[in-house]
Order: sequence, then structure tokens, then C-alpha cells
Amino acid sequence: MNETILAQDYVLCVDLDGTFSRTDTLTEAVLLLLKQRPWALFLLPFWLLRGKAHCKAEIARRISFDPEALAYNDELVGWLREEHASGRKIVLASGADRRIVEAIAAHHGFFGDVIASDGVVNMTGKAKAAALKDQFGRYAYVGNASVDMPVWAQAEAAMLAAHSEAVERELSKQVSFDRVFRRDDARPSTFRLWLKALRIHQWVKNGLLFAPLILAHQVFDQAKLLSVGLGFLAFSLCASSVYLLNDLLDLGADRKHPTKRLRPFAAASLPLEQGIVAIPILLAAGFSLAVYVDMPFAAVLGVYYLVTLAYSLDLKRRALVDVFTLAALYTLRILAGGVVAKVALSPWLLGVSIFLFLSLGVVKRVAEIESGRRRGVQLLHGRGYRSEDLFILQMLGVAAGYASVVVLALYVSAPGSRALYPHHHFLWLFAPLMLYWISRVWLLTHRGEMHDDPIVFALKDRTSRAIGLLAIAIIVGASL
Repeated sequence: MNETILAQDYVLCVDLDGTFSRTDTLTEAVLLLLKQRPWALFLLPFWLLRGKAHCKAEIARRISFDPEALAYNDELVGWLREEHASGRKIVLASGADRRIVEAIAAHHGFFGDVIASDGVVNMTGKAKAAALKDQFGRYAYVGNASVDMPVWAQAEAAMLAAHSEAVERELSKQVSFDRVFRRDDARPSTFRLWLKALRIHQWVKNGLLFAPLILAHQVFDQAKLLSVGLGFLAFSLCASSVYLLNDLLDLGADRKHPTKRLRPFAAASLPLEQGIVAIPILLAAGFSLAVYVDMPFAAVLGVYYLVTLAYSLDLKRRALVDVFTLAALYTLRILAGGVVAKVALSPWLLGVSIFLFLSLGVVKRVAEIESGRRRGVQLLHGRGYRSEDLFILQMLGVAAGYASVVVLALYVSAPGSRALYPHHHFLWLFAPLMLYWISRVWLLTHRGEMHDDPIVFALKDRTSRAIGLLAIAIIVGASL
């Protein structure tokens, strides 16, 4: 970053979108509209017919905007505070609607004035340049994109908030910048960021599709194995589209979370617009593959997607409803596996699944509440829980986990298991293994040591992996 000393009489004007904020506030406002008033999205085309400024005003009027929840350019913010302390007048000049710009200016406290769209004039490009020249005369300007060219052209000093070296090189051909604020070059590669955003590690949950095939002892049927494999990929693509949607709708809550704030979209490491485009592409790919594999399977995937969509938009904010929904989503995976493999599902398997995954869903919430309680947070942001709910949730989760072991024990005693497993009495060894694993998960959660999704935890945890190997050995021994 090169240094420059500005004349004291220059008014320092700062762009908002992509400059002071690392993201575009209009995109964030549309996402908030989808989250808070989804049906209002159908009015967007009619608002746009009356102009972009009018559309921005209508969106801003309908959302509850929290300026604290934005991702800001910390280096630029620090420099502006220093300039403000030296007595310089600083103006936040943006094409965003005035309601949003004034809220951000008030939140930071060092802006002396704002220039913004007012529902009639879209304050960008030449309109912004004219407004700044007329109102302030001599000004310095910090921007980030080619739309700012007319503003830089009339500025006494030009500064750039660069998002990449390529953008800096291109703009530097046309503007001689007095100062450049660059992003951290130590960020992970775009490829790694997308792997993180798509949550490839969460695809392991879709391995439940293989459970019916394995438990029916048909895992060596190549045709069925291929169908389930394609079904696994279809589910995973669909799940990743939901993960992206969930992250885009939860930007504000994630930015206030100690670990979720590092997610690519919350941290503004990936453009929000790319995530919006990727969602329908992943969804279309997943459903196209599902239809190719099996229409009934595609129907189950459709139900799964609708439930996850309802969860992202509303159900995850409702106490208890959220964890029961999570249990249902896990069970839907098993149901989908049975449908695509053309295998009859055991009611015992569904019973174990419902209780076990209800327990693990509660583990996630208890871990979040416990983490918040240790930070002094009484109300879990974006959820329907308070810190005083901890005790009852722990009881519910442990009870559900132990209930899954009871259902398993009943299955071992049932005639069906005796017919399927020649040495079915070996299956009794499952009970103490499950009891120990569930108890250990809850003990670690109570201690505040459950930092991952419990399924991801099981893959990383050495003890859990050892228990999994013992479980496989038990199944093999009972089958021989």
C-alpha cells in the first residue's frame, strides 16, 4: 500500500459497496428480503420498471437492516478513523439507498455527511461525480470499480480499494492512484474456497443412502450399487446448493459467530453474486441426475429439498422444530437409499434413525448454546433458543440417543434379524458400543468440546473410528 498525504481542505469521499464494505449492499438487501419477506421478491420486476433507485428504496423500506452485520474493509476503516481524528470531513458516498447508507454512517460515527440514492436518482457514476463536485468542490475519492471512473476523473486525489491484482492493473491503466488498499494476499485459493463453501466434507452424510443396500446384504449387486452411487452424487449436489443458500441467508448471524464468520461468503472471500448463480446450477444438476437414475427417487429428493428449503427460510429459527426437522432429513436420506436401490426398508432401521439423529441434532444446538453461554451470549442469534434451555435440551438429546439403542435391541430380538443374520446374537454387541459412543458424544458436548457437526466429529475422532470398525466387524461376524 502506497502512502499519500492529502491536503487538509479536501473532503474525503468514500464509496460503500466493494470499498468500505467488502460486499454489495444491494445484493445483501435482496437476500434479506428473501429471508424476511420472501413473497415480496415477486414485486422486484415491477419496482425495476420504475428505475433502479426506486427498486433500491422499495427493498430498503421492507427489510430490517443491521449495519453491524456487514463485512467491512478493516484496513480502510482504520485509516478513516485516523483521518477523522485529524479533523478531516469524511463523506460516505454510495449508490445504495439512503436508509441503508445513513444506518451504516451512524453505526461508525465518523462520517460527517452522506450522498446516496433517494428513490429517484441512482447515485452512481456521473450522477455521483456531479453531486460531489457541486456540494464539496475539492474532494478525494476512494472507490473500487470502473463505474467510479467519472468520480475519480474530477477528484483531486484518487484511491483504490483493490479486490484483486487484475482489477488493480486494469484500473491503473486509466487512473493514477495516490493510494491503494489491497486485500490480504494470504487468502486460500478460489478453488479451496469453493470446496469449503460447497462443504464437500458434509457429503459424507449422504452415505446413509448406502445403508439399506448394505443392511439388505445386496452391496455386491453392481447395478444397484451404481444406482445408489449416482443417487449419492445427486443428493450431494442438491445438498451443496442448500448449503450455499443457507450461508447467503445467514450472513449476518454467521458474521457474529466465532467460527462461522470465516465461511467464504460471510468473510466476503467469495462474491455473493457467484453463490447466487451457483445455487440453481447445482440444483439443476442434482435433479437432472436424479431423474436419470429413477423417478421415484427424484420425488424423494424433491421432498428432501423442499424440507431443507423450509428449514433454511424458517424452521431453523423455531425451537425443537429445527432438531426434529434435522432428524427427518437424515431419515429421508435412508428412505431415498431404499427407493433407489429397490430395497424394502426395515421399520427398525427407520426407528433407530429417527431417534439417533434427533439426538445428534440436539447435540448441535446444545454445543452452540454452550459456546454462546461461555461467551456471555444469552440468546442464540438466528435460533429459537436461550441459555436456560440447556438443561431440558440435554435431557431430550440423551433420552433420544438411548431410545435408538432400545429400538436396536428390539430389532436384534425380532425374527427378521434371525433370518438375515445366521449368528444374530453377535448383534447384541452393538448395544454397548452405541451406548458408549452416544454417552461420550454427550459428555464432550457438556464439557464444551464438541466443535464440529457430530457426523463430521465422528469421522475425525479416533475413538469414533475405532467404534465404527468394531461395528463393521460385528456385522461381518453375524453374517458369516
